Amino acid sequence: MTSTLRLGQILKGSLSSYTITKQLQDSVYLATNLTGEKSIIKSVHHWRLENERDVLRRFQDRAPGLRPLVDDTERGGDAEEAPTIVLKWFEDDALNASGRRRFTRMMWEYWCWMYAYERVDIKPDNILVNYNPLVEFDPKSTRISTARLADLGNTVPNDSEYARNGFPIGVPIFRSPEAALRLPWGCSTDIWSLGTTLISLIWGLNFHLFKPPVPADHEEYELEILMKHCQYFGPYPLSYKDLANLETQNVLAEAEISKEDKDFLGKMMLLDPRDRLTATELLMDEWFEDPGDDFPSGNRST
Repeated sequence: MTSTLRLGQILKGSLSSYTITKQLQDSVYLATNLTGEKSIIKSVHHWRLENERDVLRRFQDRAPGLRPLVDDTERGGDAEEAPTIVLKWFEDDALNASGRRRFTRMMWEYWCWMYAYERVDIKPDNILVNYNPLVEFDPKSTRISTARLADLGNTVPNDSEYARNGFPIGVPIFRSPEAALRLPWGCSTDIWSLGTTLISLIWGLNFHLFKPPVPADHEEYELEILMKHCQYFGPYPLSYKDLANLETQNVLAEAEISKEDKDFLGKMMLLDPRDRLTATELLMDEWFEDPGDDFPSGNRST
């Protein structure tokens, strides 16, 4: 069931009231509170919304890399009324931003806190950013002042049936090999997804390394992605025989990027999930020590 919110409608929350000003997606709205500050309203009858609310209540005070829940709205007695949450508004997403080291560090810090859970939809437009208004006055500062991970509706525990049964999670072009092959997955699948996201952001121009040459509804769409995994980061190691059955194994029959980026990504983009470094180990990598953080996406200087 879709949301029944309308433009101009006022929602009463615990901390403020919110006026709906614009519909952004089917169940996502822009709103302003009593002081004129912008907020994001999500309202829909779906388990993902209530799951996102519950995950944020549990983790947002300990995990600074999450887009926070800022208020709950009061619900009336109408059983048809959709659950509604109020989230912090951000200026942009990572598709249009650089500052890759800054938001990558924030993502690692998020995983270090949520070690018992699994994030299942890592992609550039789920990383939200605010810009630094002082950057034009201070050339040493970065363009990104804040970065947060959004859209936690699919977050599940690592020991859930989704993880154990290899449920196909997230967007296929950002999905890890083990998830694409319907194998059991865990935290290391997020490391692959963020590595794929970083490749897209470093390149810019809406480039996606694993985007197939066929449309998304093509019967070989996901097979083409697996072939690209093998093309760029293969061959699949012999250790994969411990993860995949014979049928799956039978299916598995350089661009301009800086050496430091390539070395860092190489620690994430390992086909065997057991070989990938953890978020804690990656946080200690020398890649984060380089202050050269920003370049216009798609127009990297040489």
